[in-house]
Amino acid sequence: MSAAEIKKQLIEKIQSTEDENLLEEVYRILEMNTQDFDMILLSDFQKSKIEAGLKDMELGNYISHEEANKEIEEWLKK
Repeated sequence: MSAAEIKKQLIEKIQSTEDENLLEEVYRILEMNTQDFDMILLSDFQKSKIEAGLKDMELGNYISHEEANKEIEEWLKK
């Protein structure tokens, strides 16, 4: 499908929807294309913490999301 066809279909779908949340989300996504993003600068401390976390992952020192939720549930019961 060409860009022109995609645009035409998008316009038709946008015109036919009454879902305000959907329209806002489409607008937000399209705005991302026109905005300049500021680069996030990290401090040396932040960089070292990220590197330490990545190293932990490489070594298998992590738990799954499910395991973390179980631990949290246990802490909340105490």
